[in-house]
Amino acid sequence: MKNKSYPILDQVETPEDIRVLDIKELESLASDIREYILDTISKTGGHLAAGLGTVELSIALHYVFNTPIDKIIWDIGHQCYPHKILTGRKNKLDSVRKYNGISGFLKIKESEYDVFGAGHSSTSISAALGMAIARDFQNKKHNIISIIGDGGMTAGMSYEAMCHAGYLKTDMLVILNDNEMSISPNVGALNKYLTRLMSAIKEKGNNLLDERNPIKKIAKAIKDNTQNILTPGHLFEEIGFSYHGPIDGHDLRSLNEVLKNLKSKQGPILLHVITKKGKGYKIAEKNPIKYHGVTPFDIATGAADKPKLKNSLTYTNIFTKWINYSAQYNENFVAITPAMREGSGLVEFEENYPKRFFDVGIAEQHSVTLAAGLAIGGLKPIVAIYSTFLQRAYDQLIHDVNLQNLNVMFAIDRAGLVGADGETHHGIYDISFMRVLPNIVIMTPSNENEMWMMLNTGLQFEGPSAIRYPRGNSSGNEVIITDETIEVGKSLTVCEGDAIAILVFGELLNNVFDISKRLSLTLIDMRFAKPLDTNKINELSKTHKYFITLEDNVLIGGAGSAVNEHIMQKGLDINILNLGIPDKIISHGSQDELYTEIGLDKKSLEIKINELYNHITKNEKVIK
Repeated sequence: MKNKSYPILDQVETPEDIRVLDIKELESLASDIREYILDTISKTGGHLAAGLGTVELSIALHYVFNTPIDKIIWDIGHQCYPHKILTGRKNKLDSVRKYNGISGFLKIKESEYDVFGAGHSSTSISAALGMAIARDFQNKKHNIISIIGDGGMTAGMSYEAMCHAGYLKTDMLVILNDNEMSISPNVGALNKYLTRLMSAIKEKGNNLLDERNPIKKIAKAIKDNTQNILTPGHLFEEIGFSYHGPIDGHDLRSLNEVLKNLKSKQGPILLHVITKKGKGYKIAEKNPIKYHGVTPFDIATGAADKPKLKNSLTYTNIFTKWINYSAQYNENFVAITPAMREGSGLVEFEENYPKRFFDVGIAEQHSVTLAAGLAIGGLKPIVAIYSTFLQRAYDQLIHDVNLQNLNVMFAIDRAGLVGADGETHHGIYDISFMRVLPNIVIMTPSNENEMWMMLNTGLQFEGPSAIRYPRGNSSGNEVIITDETIEVGKSLTVCEGDAIAILVFGELLNNVFDISKRLSLTLIDMRFAKPLDTNKINELSKTHKYFITLEDNVLIGGAGSAVNEHIMQKGLDINILNLGIPDKIISHGSQDELYTEIGLDKKSLEIKINELYNHITKNEKVIK
């Protein structure tokens, strides 16, 4: 994307190009990168605010360290756009998150500079420590640098890694990028600790750095150098890290000096860097949550382009409406989310019922076991969590909730293919990993009204339950507010026909409705991946020649596999075709593009069903 020139950025293709620049040129480069990101992402959409906050840090790291020989490991990757620009992907930024374009996260296959891929938080220190141990084992000498946000530091995994690194005294640098934000506002004791550090430094710094104070220059030198005596970071030093900072993450001169100094030091080091999310774009600075991830927007006003979709009601919106409605009539349930208040649709619930809302930070394991404790205490916890993030709490789901058969409900958002965030965020494994658990009920709504009733069902059910629903817009029908529930394990017959019965788990039902009507096929909304409506399966096997199962979960171990198992166990005389997510890594792009790629879009499904129908009817004529 090249709508205009960027004087210094136009000269830069790789980190080697920035190492010949002087400090003034580096500062101009930072301005160019910030403007380039804003110009590009305003047209394409993507992650914005985090990257604007790490421009100077990205430049300094590649300027001081000999990348890619020295290894830079970014946590998650929301902030990686400046890094991508500096490492040969400047002219591909306009393809970010698009089908066949570059990833919005770090990706090992994409560049030698992307040392470790991640779409989940708090992995960078563990990965960096592993690389440092491997380096030492092979008697190599390169530097290992991990960058983690203050949001990522709310996860226990970060401390597990730091404690191990402190014990081993391994040479590595951890940079704490403190912008007082993750996606949602940070919570927890660490956030309060960092806030106290910063308030103390500001208060004392204001006194020391008064223009009339003759020791201003000395105080500034202390502030800009590696060891800040006012805020020594006892927490990090107690676990074995040498703490340095905090320093201004937008001051390139200071960043370069400090990094050069720390480059030669031994042992585990933590550098505390203060940055501003959305830096350089005032609208994003004022509202970093809104501009964390954006669709195309107008730079002057910050207003998003008008959506092309006629229906703006999403499944997340339905959950928001349901939980706020239900809270009026049921005082015994509480909501928990692991740092996804906005994404999971709980902002209004927190405002209306603050004592019944718990944001635990980026701590998925804790969120599930907290729910188990709440259930033991007599409350009904609802864990609102993305499918991809529930993976991080699988042991807690098994051990703490399911084995004890506790009354916990999981509202699982972003099931199926999520689109632009790609393989690290697709919610395509949850049916498989939950279906093996003995006590759990798994519901798969096909539309907004089914979802509403399933949420009611989960709230009333005594035991572990899960409602998994996709990202994006529902069918556009008006939601009927009701207290009605669904009989557990009971399917719904949508169309009655013969020859083929299509058993659908979830929203893909809408892709096969028309062809079911046109060919007079039986269409069943199975509703429950567990327990299956085995009575309906037994009944249909007597009158149909073929079953087709359809789901937005992986085929291996999914709902279709459950149907196969029942058929085998009962010795039913029926042929079956399973349709779902194939056994391969599916990258990023729009949801429509990805479902088309794997043949689960409406057109592809109609072709497959037509072929099977024609094969069956042709054989019938031959037999006759």
